[in-house]
Amino acid sequence: MNATIELLQSHRSIRKFTEQKIPLELLHELIRAGQCAATSNHVQAYSVIHVTNPENRQAIAELAGGQAYIADCSDFLVFCADMKRSTNAAERAGAEVVRGTTEQLVVASVDTALMAQNVAVAAESEGLGLCYIGGIRNNPAEVSSLLRLPEDVYPVFGMCLGYPDQNPEVKPRLPVESILMEDYYRDDQEEEQVSGFDSTMNEYYRERSGGNKDTNWSEQLKPLFTTKLRPHMQGFLQGKGFGLK
Repeated sequence: MNATIELLQSHRSIRKFTEQKIPLELLHELIRAGQCAATSNHVQAYSVIHVTNPENRQAIAELAGGQAYIADCSDFLVFCADMKRSTNAAERAGAEVVRGTTEQLVVASVDTALMAQNVAVAAESEGLGLCYIGGIRNNPAEVSSLLRLPEDVYPVFGMCLGYPDQNPEVKPRLPVESILMEDYYRDDQEEEQVSGFDSTMNEYYRERSGGNKDTNWSEQLKPLFTTKLRPHMQGFLQGKGFGLK
């Protein structure tokens, strides 16, 4: 493997950071690297809010479910899907723009994720650690109000950045054979593959916790499909002008 592949395969979520601050020049370079990600039709449908106000960071930490590292990390970014800039530009160019389509929601969300992942890889290449914060969607309206996000802009996730103060193991992923399929979708070995991965994850959790965490991948998925559904997101997105038609 080359150095880039090794870097990608060594990703870990970092939730403990040293007090060392990221130089602003480096942060700007990370954002520039993010901008080099692929973008649908060159729309660049994203904006990034660099949250520096300590009170705002503490408020977001609480809104995201009490994630203290939002307040403790060197820098906290909120990645926003942004269709405002591009639709306004098209309108100024003379187009009779159509706003609020589902496709625009998809384009903006994908653009934002691709851009953020470029930032993440660039950050790790500089020895930084990071943790994505999807918990800001627990209270997206409050986060939007705090960040003064206008219509056609919504917060997709946050990202904690800083110099790592921990060295966790790389969390196992599903085997390639279970997600790479030739020519058509097949699930004839799904149960067997998932069962094998559950065993792998059970071993990982037990070793990481000194035997105190006896669970697996399937068990850890339960909250995602029961209590973490975030049904408020549909109404919130519609109120922001996304996904109406």
